Amino acid sequence: MPLLPGAEPFRHDGGEVGALVCHGFTGSPQSVRPWAEHLAERGLSVSLPLLPGHGTRWQDMQVTTWQDWYAEVDRALRELRERCSRVFVCGLSMGGALALRLAAKHGDAISGVAVVNPANKVHGQATKALPVLRHLVRSTQGIASDIAKEGAEEVGYDRVPLHAAHSFRRFLRLLDGELPQVTQPLLLLHSPQDHVVPPADSERILSRVSSRDVTERLLDRSYHVATLDHDAELVFEETYAFITRIVAGTGEAAQPGGTAARG
Repeated sequence: MPLLPGAEPFRHDGGEVGALVCHGFTGSPQSVRPWAEHLAERGLSVSLPLLPGHGTRWQDMQVTTWQDWYAEVDRALRELRERCSRVFVCGLSMGGALALRLAAKHGDAISGVAVVNPANKVHGQATKALPVLRHLVRSTQGIASDIAKEGAEEVGYDRVPLHAAHSFRRFLRLLDGELPQVTQPLLLLHSPQDHVVPPADSERILSRVSSRDVTERLLDRSYHVATLDHDAELVFEETYAFITRIVAGTGEAAQPGGTAARG
């Protein structure tokens, strides 16, 4: 199947500091590409993969599971680590959840985590019925383009495949138990007015992680897809400042785009 316009993965070979950027459930790299490009323009090596089943048609996602999505970001992380001395993981929504699991599993191999409106739970009245409902109904209304900014649009599916939604729900329940293993510096940005992931998810994540260096920022002018919304520049600038601060604190080059000494 041909890719939707803007759904192409993105990669930039920059300096010794790398950033892995993960998109969300039923979305595509387009929703976070400006974030990835902002970091690339400042000299970082950046990887933004396309998750399996995404970026084409929702029926293609119906046959994928959370293990497929996680395997792809894990592969991208390992590839980025081969050419970078320090690596940060970033993500929007489900991408934030994937980034948090990478942090829980890879420990010191990841220098920090930056997430925007990260998911912790699948919400909705039919959620508990998903194990049975997915065999009766193939899809439900989509969740793409929850954006306050007029004219901004997310490239994503207009339907949510319920087999995939069920797998996503299982993944989030697994991740919730792993959150205490997240010890890296954490930047969490979230929108008080979000029609996809409520603020309670961010509150839950903040209460569960073991990170001591935690920065929380509110995105008051944006809805769920804040990386395409009014607060996008704030997200980008805060992320770069966060990465710069962490790298500088280790005695390596203060500018992430510079050449850092390998330990």
